[in-house]
Amino acid sequence: MRSLVGSYLGYRESRPAHPGGVPARAASPLVRHEAAGAFVVLILGWGAPLDVLNPRSAAHSAYQVDSFVAGPYDGYCTTSTVGAGAGVQLLLTPLAARRILGVPLGELANRAVAVDGLPDPWLDRLRVRLAEMSDWPRRFALLDAALGARLAATDPVEEHLGRAWGRLAGSAGRIGIGELADELGWSRRHLTARFRRELGLGPKTTARLLRFQRAYAALGRTHAVPASPVGSDRPDPTDGWAELAVRWGYYDQSHLIREFREFTGVTPTAVGRPGSHSSNPG
Repeated sequence: MRSLVGSYLGYRESRPAHPGGVPARAASPLVRHEAAGAFVVLILGWGAPLDVLNPRSAAHSAYQVDSFVAGPYDGYCTTSTVGAGAGVQLLLTPLAARRILGVPLGELANRAVAVDGLPDPWLDRLRVRLAEMSDWPRRFALLDAALGARLAATDPVEEHLGRAWGRLAGSAGRIGIGELADELGWSRRHLTARFRRELGLGPKTTARLLRFQRAYAALGRTHAVPASPVGSDRPDPTDGWAELAVRWGYYDQSHLIREFREFTGVTPTAVGRPGSHSSNPG
């Protein structure tokens, strides 16, 4: 599943406890700032619920959920929680998410949806089983088995769309959409409509996000699922932002800064600063 599932991350966030062992509620919520990405985030959690806030749309946010699916996102969002929680975070490519979730990703783009609100309840049942496990190795083994069975029982995404995603991801978004449409034998309009419905965002936006993810990962930020890098992307101490912009596929430094502001809410300098990981409180 390595080509379809970016990563598993098991987490446990605890608060100071009262003498009786009951976690104390924090005076203020723990807020995390999450960057945009051409991938899908799936959280299967238990414990304290959280809010997933899309600053552009309250209707596309999710409130007081312990398990949710989000994305793909072409803007940043925040999560906010009070209390103690635990769970598993999965980063999925659109090809995997379309099959695992069982819904066209156009219905999930730029929004967060509670897992128990999905048409098929199997992920909610899986969440309960994960919570009952006694340790992380057993949880990850269960995920392997459950996701493997799900993928084996579902048909791959349409071949043309699979090829389109592969070309975009393999080039870190550097292939032109017209060129991609010609390779597939589709019109640009048909490619855009099909890609957006099944994989969440249009191919042009997806290409921008894949380019951004490559630059974001080069700055040491691993929340995103980067495309396979070509050569060394890590910045040299002597490189300026203009040189890095060109290396990462941007027209110039201003282009780089605009994209980072749109997808993270801050500049590349702020992202690259030590301790500025998008999942840090702030």
